[in-house]
Amino acid sequence: MKRTIIFFLICAASTAAYAETRYITDRLEVTMRSGESNQHKILRMLGSGTALELLQTNPDSGYSQVRLADGSQGWVITRYLEQQRSARERLATAEQQLARIKSENSALNDKLAQFTKENSELKSTTNKLSAANEKQSKEFTRVKNISSNALALDSENATLREQSRQLERSHQALQLENDSLKDRSDRDWFIVGAGVILLGMILGLIIPKIRWRKKSDWSSL
Repeated sequence: MKRTIIFFLICAASTAAYAETRYITDRLEVTMRSGESNQHKILRMLGSGTALELLQTNPDSGYSQVRLADGSQGWVITRYLEQQRSARERLATAEQQLARIKSENSALNDKLAQFTKENSELKSTTNKLSAANEKQSKEFTRVKNISSNALALDSENATLREQSRQLERSHQALQLENDSLKDRSDRDWFIVGAGVILLGMILGLIIPKIRWRKKSDWSSL
């Protein structure tokens, strides 16, 4: 009993180590039989491109034992097995891959066009921002110059206002001095006039007496 179990284990291990994937050739259908001859029962028909797990090969009979994906096993003619998928299936796969690549390429082209458009819009926006920034810089420079001129003008105005105040004070001083001189001149003329009048009055009193004395002196002669 132990020997039997060991034998089966060895067979299973050798079978697992030998197992490889094979594919049905481009023939439309291949028979899978229960044994290694066309006299054995046909278990099923395998279409082209069917994937099989190769369990063992008998070069003498020309048959190989295979296992399908569902676990069923059988024998097929070895020359109908290939190590890669059939050319027709590979072509279909390649066409699918080509179609997928074309679709991806088209999507990439669309994205590239979108990126190109966005890049163009960004460049346009950047140019506009640069122009606006340059305009603002010029405006800032102009305002700065105006501010500098305004400060200079304000300083000059302050100087002129101070000079004006000084001139006003000088004018007021001259006006006061002029008024003082005018008052003094009027007073002097008043004094002179009063003196003239007084002198006239004195002369008016003296002259008649002098004439009267002269007449008296003449009359005494």
